[in-house]
Amino acid sequence: MANSPEMRASDADRDRVAAILREHTAQGRITMDEFNERLEQLYKSKTYGELARLTSDLPDVDLRHLPVKAGSSVPDKKGMHSGMAAAWSAWAAASGINWVIWLIVSITAGDLIYPWPLWVMGPWGVILLVSTVFGGNNQAKES
Repeated sequence: MANSPEMRASDADRDRVAAILREHTAQGRITMDEFNERLEQLYKSKTYGELARLTSDLPDVDLRHLPVKAGSSVPDKKGMHSGMAAAWSAWAAASGINWVIWLIVSITAGDLIYPWPLWVMGPWGVILLVSTVFGGNNQAKES
């Protein structure tokens, strides 16, 4: 069945269009300002027709036959979106660095000081946890 312009687009479809826009920007067909404007519109788009309008003035664009790149928003084997996995990695790295700093300061002070890294990792971790549990893998929620 052919995709009609009114049919809803998926996150994978948006990722394909983003790849097309990046390629045409790299080739000099569109400027960085145009790229940023189109990218903003891209993530607001809901249908194939809206996606097609973003690439209508660019050559050789067929949205149905483009592969999704490896780092796309498709969930990995564990079911976690790659962006969410990256957010958890950043949280873990920042938390680890803060705890190491706290430990060094405590050792050099000769006494355990107030565990201030909890204020860094706590709220951030709660937000990530809620996003992971209740956010699901949908990145394009309706407004």
